[in-house]
Amino acid sequence: MDVTKLAAANLQVLSDSDSQYFSVNVNTGIIIVNDRIDREQLCGQSLRCFLHLKLAIENPVEFYRIEVEILDINDNAPAFASSTITLQIFELAALGARFPIPHAWDPDVGTNTLQTYHLSANEHFNLNVKARTDGTKFPELVLERALDREQVAVHSLVLTAEDGGLAPKSSSIRIAVHILDANDNHPVFDRPTYYTRLVENSPPGTLVMKLNATDLDEGSNGQIQYSLSSHNSEALRRIFAIDGLTGEVRVQGSLDFEEASVYEIEVEAKDQGSPPMEEHCSVTVEVVDVNDNAPEVILTSFSSSMSEDAPPGSVVAVIHVKDRDSGDLGKVQCDLPRNLPFKLRKDFEHQYSLLTSEQLDRESAAGYNITIKATDSGVPQKSTQKNILIQVSDVNDNAPTFSIPSYTAHVEENASPGTLVFSLSASDPDVGVNSKLSYSIVESSTQGLPISSYFHINQENGSLYTSRVLDYEQEKVFQVAVEVKDAGFPPLSSTATLHLFVLDQNDNAPVIVHPQVPKGSSFHQSVLLPMDPGHLVTKVVAVDADSGHNAWLSYRLLQEPGEAAAFKVERHSGEIRVSRALREPGMSHRLVVEVQDNGVPSLSASLVLVISAEDSAAQDFSRSLDHLPRSPSRAPNLTLFLVISLVAISLVSCVMLASTLNFCGRPSPEGFIRYLEVAGAGAPHYKSCLSPMSEQGDFFFVKPFARSTTAEK
Repeated sequence: MDVTKLAAANLQVLSDSDSQYFSVNVNTGIIIVNDRIDREQLCGQSLRCFLHLKLAIENPVEFYRIEVEILDINDNAPAFASSTITLQIFELAALGARFPIPHAWDPDVGTNTLQTYHLSANEHFNLNVKARTDGTKFPELVLERALDREQVAVHSLVLTAEDGGLAPKSSSIRIAVHILDANDNHPVFDRPTYYTRLVENSPPGTLVMKLNATDLDEGSNGQIQYSLSSHNSEALRRIFAIDGLTGEVRVQGSLDFEEASVYEIEVEAKDQGSPPMEEHCSVTVEVVDVNDNAPEVILTSFSSSMSEDAPPGSVVAVIHVKDRDSGDLGKVQCDLPRNLPFKLRKDFEHQYSLLTSEQLDRESAAGYNITIKATDSGVPQKSTQKNILIQVSDVNDNAPTFSIPSYTAHVEENASPGTLVFSLSASDPDVGVNSKLSYSIVESSTQGLPISSYFHINQENGSLYTSRVLDYEQEKVFQVAVEVKDAGFPPLSSTATLHLFVLDQNDNAPVIVHPQVPKGSSFHQSVLLPMDPGHLVTKVVAVDADSGHNAWLSYRLLQEPGEAAAFKVERHSGEIRVSRALREPGMSHRLVVEVQDNGVPSLSASLVLVISAEDSAAQDFSRSLDHLPRSPSRAPNLTLFLVISLVAISLVSCVMLASTLNFCGRPSPEGFIRYLEVAGAGAPHYKSCLSPMSEQGDFFFVKPFARSTTAEK
């Protein structure tokens, strides 16, 4: 890899041990020693010492394994347990007899460890070095010339131990050899070395081996006492013990293969002569491994939180597994429970990576408690479980939504500004700022004005309020588009439509459109006599800008006493007819016609009508009954105007309600609109029956509509 890219790749050094001996300079790529490395502390007497490192980089995630061999330096000199020792040797000792001397110990290895011993010059002894299989060297004095206690009772020797370093290090021990008389035979073992195998975890008291030594002397000089040699370490003495009389070697401590796979026990047999004579042998015990250790699971790298938009294959944790058992017993397999969006990838022999196997979704699962199970290959198998808690962090991947795409609400006209119209509510499954919602009105225009001039909305709770007084006669239906947006990045939004129907108020009085009379004036109508009861004199026509009940009009006469009997007005049609026969010409009748709507409170308008009775020929009188009485120049045009106005108003109303209402209009036999069936989504059904211009004077009220119901008068 290009060195300049190491910092961006987040290069890291991971160690299997607790100490971090190395680090890496991401600017140069050089691996640097962090702490002093003591090979003797790390690896003891092992000939080769390794530290295992792992290099990890991101984007993409890769691992590299490095073995660093720790080379020994000659930083330890050989050392004896004491500075002086004393040996007692019988003067009759045979030539070639060997006398062990406490060996020196050098913790270095290879050429830097103890290599040789040097014995000071003398006439009687030579030096022999005995090497064990583990490389330990034991010095022995070999008698080369017969001793004579009477000539020399004590021989003073100096033994020097020297290592093989480039600058050799050494130490010395002084040996005082005291020459004794008497016992001239030493014990002899069956063989110099013994070998046996023993299963680890053998209980205390288990027999390792029974040793046997013989001595040709008789009496106390031939009585043998067995013991563990001083050459054995204290740790070995805690594990094994020997019966001094029988020579049985038994287990007395914990026998653990993971601590040591081979033990070499030095045993000495000493007779009871004076001076006593002794012999030594070695017992090699090979420890057989059993599956007594469960695997260990160690997290060397771990992310406790994962973003839900992390791509599949993202590394969650790096896991190191190990088992202190050996061979197949120490082989470990890791597994995960099924039905989790995670998988394990084996990177090296003892390392796994925990990866995401599919896209995470916080709304489905906000966290996972993952159990990693490590199982060895022993019989019976041993396993260990490691629980990892991973939280899934939220991203803004859900848009806020309304419960339904459109809503319906009603508001009365003339309501004061600030009146609550409707409260819209949306939800967002995200959390935190990603679910913080704000509401706004999507700008549009109505009657040439922006919709925001009619309404305003609370951004926090979605409550819609009026901004001005609404007029049913100007606008009956508003379509308000409301957008809800979350606070995530980038923000997400959705829109719902509110169909707002303005409810009519009785705020318009009726207006008399026929006959048209200037304010404060009366209308003069001439009639030709004679006239019979029921004859049509004229018709008063009024309109009301309101709708529904507020626009239902009724007519009545406010007459002076004596005038009520001559004429009457139809309540719903406004037709004024003769109520009794008129025969006397020249009489004038003053009528006050009041038009009243059905609102609460009711509003009204009135007209003063002066009817003058005149005499005429019968055919002229008959011709006057074929049409409504009106002024000669304006009556035909007025009737046509009224018909066109009513049709236009009906068509405009139908067009305005076509987007939200179902309607049907059916022609009556007379050619006028008889009724209007209205059905709105989510609203009651109504049947509006209108026939203000019919000759019969019928008036049909608006009431709830059932499809099987016919029009009622």
